[in-house]
This record gives sequence, structure tokens and C-alpha cells, in this order.
Amino acid sequence: MQAGAPPDAFAVKGQNWGFPTYNWPRMKRNGFAWWRQRFEQMSFYFDAFRIDHILGFFRIWSVPSHEVEGIMGYFVPAIPVHLDEFRRRGIRFDRDRYTTPYITDGVLRQLFGTEDQAVKIGFLDSHGPRNYSLKPQFATQRQVERYFAALKANDYNNTIKHGLYDLISNVLLFDAPESPAQQFHFRFAIESTSSFRDLDARTQSQLKDLYVDYFFRRQDEFWKKQALEKLPALKRATNMLVCGEDLGLVPACVPDVMRGLGLLSLEIQRMPKDMNREFSRPKDAPYLSVVSPSTHDMSTIRGWWEEDAARTQRFFKQELGEPGIAPRTCEPWINQAVVVQHLASPAIWSIFQLQDLLGMDEHLRRKNPHEERINVPADSKHYWRYRMHVSLEQLLQAHSFNDQLKTSIHASGR
Repeated sequence: MQAGAPPDAFAVKGQNWGFPTYNWPRMKRNGFAWWRQRFEQMSFYFDAFRIDHILGFFRIWSVPSHEVEGIMGYFVPAIPVHLDEFRRRGIRFDRDRYTTPYITDGVLRQLFGTEDQAVKIGFLDSHGPRNYSLKPQFATQRQVERYFAALKANDYNNTIKHGLYDLISNVLLFDAPESPAQQFHFRFAIESTSSFRDLDARTQSQLKDLYVDYFFRRQDEFWKKQALEKLPALKRATNMLVCGEDLGLVPACVPDVMRGLGLLSLEIQRMPKDMNREFSRPKDAPYLSVVSPSTHDMSTIRGWWEEDAARTQRFFKQELGEPGIAPRTCEPWINQAVVVQHLASPAIWSIFQLQDLLGMDEHLRRKNPHEERINVPADSKHYWRYRMHVSLEQLLQAHSFNDQLKTSIHASGR
């Protein structure tokens, strides 16, 4: 299995990080010795550390090695849905319909347009009117990837490749490896699939109720138990202060577990944990937290400002309290206002990417804000190319910037 993350607004096909998942039962047998040794070595250098994707200690999004996109994953461990559960709920169960790619003439036209006939000939087997399956040599995304890797790289081949990826992911359920044909995991975001949309309304409603139960109800206590088997033992192994990056699809049990263990949460203004809010407010962050306007996996303040003009306008009015039309680009005073909001937060720590601090000074910041971004998590082949564009010697001589930053920090009491 490959570790990753489920789809979200930043990566609609999910994330596949490409590295293997941890074997937690094996690690538990020797008291998590690998982790304890790691923390001991880190403590020689650091007083605090950040656990990236702490949700992985509760459950990890796992993508089979024969698939490419994160959308083909599911949480491990997780309590699957048993065949009997469909029957008890009165859901007519058709394993082939739910677990194999749903391919019809309409689906093919939607994905491939006028190239649908070529796709039928080259990649599909026909099973009667308007019913197709993928040829065995193209049954997985990894097989498709290998096939196109041997062809010339161009827009046409890329379009067909990703269309085939979409065909393969056009399913509602995955067989649970431990009990195939008896237990199943839901594919994430089934409502977005044509496989779901072409079901009758009653079946859609029944499946959606079970889907919500699978992702948001039945797993909570189970995942809490998983975390409490690992995190307390790891926390006892070090005196370093721990911040957990708890962003994304957060199970309801996570905040209580983190508070109980004294782990700092991560609060990002653009990723509110209250689903009824578009933006979180640094002034409302809990004391046991870290606030930051952005992370290495996101665009910087300036880059984000130019991504969605309508959303920026709402931020300009609601969070900055400014009248009128928001500037098209993030002017230095706007960048500074966001930084000051975070410095004034009651959170124990306020931490910034250097780019977000330099954005306050028109002479120091980069001309192109989109060159400031470090990582694009949806793209596992993205290279971390960001490099500081001014030297430390130049920064030391930037007296206006340093004085402004020093004044802001002192005014916040930090």
C-alpha cells in the first residue's frame, strides 16, 4: 500500500505520496523502538517538533500499489461494510455493478468526446449494448501508466491516459482485501461519479446513508483506540513539545485526543475546522495551538490572494474589515495586516513561512508571488524548488523591514 490523503479542495483526485504505510502492529511489538530512537536523536537538536499529518496515527489513507491516483484509496484500518449490512438496509446489492468500473456509451462520450470509438477499440471489451469493461492489460491505473510511458508525450495521449484513470475510478465500492466479496470499503466522493448518478433515486439515498455512516460514524471510537495505542507511548519517549498537523478530513475524536495528550493543534486561517465558516480567525485560536497563515503545502499569502477573486473579496471585507473592492494583488499593507492578525492570536506560537514575512516589504519580496510556493501536495512529482532569493547579508541591511517586524512582534507581546 502507498500512503496518501483523500480528495479535498486542493487535490480533487486525492493524494498519493508514493511511500509505504507503517506496519503499526510490528512496531508495537518492540515498544515503538524506531520512533523512540528517532525522538531521542532529534531532542539533541530541537525543543519542539511537528508531526506531519497526525491523522495518520488514527488511520492512514492507503492506496493499492497498482493504482496511481489517491482517489483509489481507503482508510486503514477501518471497519468495512459487510454484505449482510446491505441486505439489512434493504439495498439491492449487485457486486459487479458497485465494484467494477461503470462504463457505458454515455460515460465514454462524456470523458473522451469524439475519441470514444478509438478508446473502445484500443482499451475496452464489449459485453452487449452499451456495456463495456477494460481489457485485462488496462485494468489498473498502474498498467495504464506504464502503457503510456512508452508512448510519445503529448496532449492527446495525456488526455486519453487520464480519461482511462477516470474510468477505472468510476466505482462505488472496493473489495476489502481481508474478505473479498463479503466486506467492502466505500470509494470516496461516490456522488461525483456517473456510476452513482445513474442509479435510481431510492438506491442513491440508501447508499448515501450507509456512506455517511461508514466515513463519519462507525469508525470514530475505533480510530480513537488506534491513536491511543500509539501517541501516548510516543509522547512519553520525549520531552520535546509536540504540534500535530491536524488538517484535512479530521475525525471527530481527534481534538479530544490531542487535548488530552497536550498536543498543539495547527490552525490555518484558510482551512477552518468549523465547517460553517469560510475562514478561521487567529484571535479565536486555542492557547494550545500554532497559528500560521500558510504551510509548505499551500500557496503563500500573496499567491493565495490571486487564486480566487471572489473569495479574496470576502476575506478583504469580512476578515480585514476593509470597504470597497479588494486590490487585485496582495499589497504589502494587506500582507502585513494578515501577519499582525496572527501575531495577536492567543495561540502559544505564531509561525510564518519566511515568504509571508518578506511579503510585507515591496523591496524584498519576489516579483512573482507564485514563485514563493514550496510544495504542491497533489503532485507527487513536484520538486521543492523554492530557494531564498536574498542573502542573509542583504536581509540584515534591510533596516526598514527589520524595524517594522520587530515593532509588530513587540506590540503583540510575543
